Amino acid sequence: MNLQGHTSILTNRMGFRVSLLLLALAVVVVFGQKKRPGNKEWNYRDGSEKVNMRGVANLTQVLDDWRFDILNQVKNLLQNDHQTLLPDYSRIQPLSEALDDLYKEFNALKAHLGELTEKFTPIETFIDELKTEKANAAAPVAPVIPVRRRLVKTRAPAS
Repeated sequence: MNLQGHTSILTNRMGFRVSLLLLALAVVVVFGQKKRPGNKEWNYRDGSEKVNMRGVANLTQVLDDWRFDILNQVKNLLQNDHQTLLPDYSRIQPLSEALDDLYKEFNALKAHLGELTEKFTPIETFIDELKTEKANAAAPVAPVIPVRRRLVKTRAPAS
């Protein structure tokens, strides 16, 4: 055997040993980790007797007050000074033009609807008149024939 053959065998043995050492190290690390409780649900009742309820009530009140104040401030800003919260859409030219076009189309549709309403008003009155005439014609007045009733006398039973 030559020298190259010995070095390749040594290199293979060294690579195998390093791989074996890394595998052993990984196994030791995995098994050496602390066991954690698996899928154990949190028991919220543990330590509940130690909780200061007065402090919890105070904290709840503080958070509720903050929520109320924040909502009031946002509502006031939206009503009185909405430019500070909402973006200025007039700066966005395509969006501004689209909104203008939409507004114009809406006004045109509203005007057209008014014109159609004016055109249909006479038709509606004509149809209403036809319905009333038809209702009056459908119920003809029949001559009233007096009904004669026959009076039957019953005899008193003989006792």
